[in-house]
Amino acid sequence: MSELTESVQRMMKEFEKLPGIGKKSAERITYYLLKAQTSEALALADSIRLVKERVRYCKRCFNLAEQELCDICRDPHRDTSVICVVEQPRDLISIEQTGVFRGVYHVLLGRVAPLDGITADQLTIDALVRRVRAGGVDEIIMATNPTVEGDGTALLISNQLTDLPVKITRLARGITTGSTLEFANKEMLSDALVGRQNFRGEVKKH
Repeated sequence: MSELTESVQRMMKEFEKLPGIGKKSAERITYYLLKAQTSEALALADSIRLVKERVRYCKRCFNLAEQELCDICRDPHRDTSVICVVEQPRDLISIEQTGVFRGVYHVLLGRVAPLDGITADQLTIDALVRRVRAGGVDEIIMATNPTVEGDGTALLISNQLTDLPVKITRLARGITTGSTLEFANKEMLSDALVGRQNFRGEVKKH
């Protein structure tokens, strides 16, 4: 790559660090930006800067936010008695796109995965337990991904809530085991929410 300038090589290497971006994709993105209008390229750079400067985790649910609380937690029309527990903010977005759920969320920021060195204390489980103990919560919907790690994380949380008077449900298995919410379509997620089951396996009554 000696024919490329140092700055171009650096840009390619930075793009290669992104998930799902290989060497060829990094080259295509770099050459696209080189040919783009300066204003367009700088707009991208500015958007990255703003995200890193402004975006934080919601103090209550750990969704992405630009204020102390995210838009959902600040919405007075949401049902705060029902909390949907998801692994990542992108899972929350997938559920919101169904237009079915009107409760609130709790984002774990991961799932328990001992083989990857991710333990329960690295997640926001303690904060969730405190929310439930504070009162006003009738139902917890476990919407962790239908994987071994996701199911294990849901079971761990359920065990920590056994002494509390809260109903614990799990998304119906319309979502294929081993898949992720991020790639489920809106109809599939809607069915999973409506047909959610008690975490002990009893089908939710409507």
